[in-house]
Amino acid sequence: MVKIINTSGKRKKAIARATFREGHGMIRINAVPLSIFGTDLMRMKISEPLFLIPQALDGVDATISVQGGGSMGQMEAVRTALARGILKWHNDPRIKDLYLAYDRTLLVNDSRQKEAKKPHGRGARAKFQKSYR
Repeated sequence: MVKIINTSGKRKKAIARATFREGHGMIRINAVPLSIFGTDLMRMKISEPLFLIPQALDGVDATISVQGGGSMGQMEAVRTALARGILKWHNDPRIKDLYLAYDRTLLVNDSRQKEAKKPHGRGARAKFQKSYR
């Protein structure tokens, strides 16, 4: 039987869905290998779960699809989906403790959202300027 694990991560409007299956340790994000995905900063931030546990994806392929939001929101969503997948794949409570001690957002979605625009102005807090003439 083939072992397959599905996880997800969210940040603002970005949603990342990850599938983990036995393989060669390859990580693909929207069909692009991690080694050439985005900028150096994005690659480093996405790879944080792997830096904490270097052999985490030995023999495991991760395919991640991410959509919505901006590039940095997508990066945070991918990072969360990857960390959750590693935790589920290995099923080791020490990994969870390590991730939570390092950064809670590795395993927990960031619940902050953009504030809604109000009808009295140009944005959430800005108001139209008052004029007497």
